[in-house]
Amino acid sequence: MPLLALLFAVLPGVAPPGSAALIADADAAFFRIDYPAALASYERALEIEPASPEALWKLARLYVCMAEVATEPAQAACLVRAEEFARRCIHTDSTVADGYTWCAAALGYRALNAPAAEKFDLSWEMMAATDKALALNPRDDGALSIRGSLYRALAGVGWLQRGLASLLFGEVPGGGFAEGEAALRQAMVLAPDVMRHPYELAVLYRDAGRMEEARRLLEHASSLPVRVAIDRKRLHTIRELLADPGLQEQ
Repeated sequence: MPLLALLFAVLPGVAPPGSAALIADADAAFFRIDYPAALASYERALEIEPASPEALWKLARLYVCMAEVATEPAQAACLVRAEEFARRCIHTDSTVADGYTWCAAALGYRALNAPAAEKFDLSWEMMAATDKALALNPRDDGALSIRGSLYRALAGVGWLQRGLASLLFGEVPGGGFAEGEAALRQAMVLAPDVMRHPYELAVLYRDAGRMEEARRLLEHASSLPVRVAIDRKRLHTIRELLADPGLQEQ
């Protein structure tokens, strides 16, 4: 018997909270960026209902958000947990798009510090995960945003690097600035108040040399609400980017 159920079994007249109520409490904590409280409630919900796809993908999302503002070795540990919960969600119910989306997010952060061969393997995994998420839910702005960031990264892989990578590690996923722009613009339409989407598109425009468009998008992103912990860091980065004279070029 799970520990939580055992506790309430020995407390006559006290009914345990249902998993739905605990998930609602966890969601409220998550959106006020109280990650410890969110974690405690999601974990209690999972004790009550171990095969809950909703609790599983929301734990994956939470661990990604915790990883974004953690330092090593805590960051790596959070990403391991995020991927574990996302894969458990996929295994439990393969029709839940969010499981694939947050698996792709965890893989993306893993790829940042991975060796070259592993980066390309992870990029294929991310592409497949976002493909699946968007097939299940074409309006998944998170999957579109992750896909846009992946395309931006691929745009930075020059033709010579692509050729060498193909020889050493196998084919490199296709795509670049145009595909990244399309994905991120669609994400912005679906979720106009999410800071990540215009921020990532601004970075793409900066990388592509489209400085005026990058500046306008950064200014727009800075006006959006802080919804996850990493948004606070994004605001600091946005201020630094806007102060860069190079971004003022026409």
